[in-house]
Amino acid sequence: MTAASSHPLASPLRQGQRRALARAITLIESTRPDHEAEAQRLLAELLPHAGKSVRVGLTGVPGVGKSTFIEALGVFLADAGHRVAVLAVDPSSARSGGSIMGDKTRMPRLTVHPNAFIRPSPSGGTLGGVSRRTREAITLCEAAGYDVLLVETVGVGQSETQVAAMTDLFVLLTLPNAGDELQGIKRGIMELADLCVVNKADTDKEAATRAQTELTAALKLLTPQGASWRPRALQASALTGAGIPEVWAAVEAYRQAVDIAAKRRAQTALWFDDLLREAAWRAFQSGVDAEKLRALRAEVLAGTLTPVQGVRALLSPAP
Repeated sequence: MTAASSHPLASPLRQGQRRALARAITLIESTRPDHEAEAQRLLAELLPHAGKSVRVGLTGVPGVGKSTFIEALGVFLADAGHRVAVLAVDPSSARSGGSIMGDKTRMPRLTVHPNAFIRPSPSGGTLGGVSRRTREAITLCEAAGYDVLLVETVGVGQSETQVAAMTDLFVLLTLPNAGDELQGIKRGIMELADLCVVNKADTDKEAATRAQTELTAALKLLTPQGASWRPRALQASALTGAGIPEVWAAVEAYRQAVDIAAKRRAQTALWFDDLLREAAWRAFQSGVDAEKLRALRAEVLAGTLTPVQGVRALLSPAP
């Protein structure tokens, strides 16, 4: 791409200007067709300059202190010279479409740190609880020079699958009374976790140690994702900072053990397939006989056709 065709946000963004990065993320989140085309032009220009960060996904049950933990980890890394970007997705209201966007108020120290950038984005009702453009936002942050990306999910649920598919390492936060908490955490989420951290360990050291032991035993029962890494459990206190260096040491150990490049290629392939399915569905909807679809749906709802029969009738060629 020649300099003449360069997007006006590309250069200031690559220089690390926060305002340019914020404007670029706003652009990619827009649903206007002209903005979407412009956003893709910008992303294509910046893509060669991305991909050099450590991507960490984080989740946990309500009350586990995700934002406090992320701030403690972020400040620790930013003080050490890393440039840290936090992509925190707030749940959107199903009724109004609005979101709380409170992550900046919950991370006051990290918000003002010169080496940090925090971007809360509405989920927009997207399946999985992550913004529909979180992957693109990761690319923009990397192109802006942020070498550590922390992606926070809305909460325990479908969002874990989505975030694990776009990050290098997935961290599950639990509380000292993990025995009770584990009852409410799906096995699938535990299988996604590369690292489990018992947060708020300072509130009850004995309970935190017991929780760490129980988590370690639970992780051993699960099928490992690869021979190169065995998920482990640690303790930490976001309030006092205890255990935060050990958590980061585990992240670095994971990246040394796992083929990150291969993992990202697989994630990109899944991303492409997801987008292809979305595009195919939109193309199908635009070309389908709307009247025939309404009639068949009515017959299915009335019980005169099974759902399978209805779909087959819709897809069958006209006589």
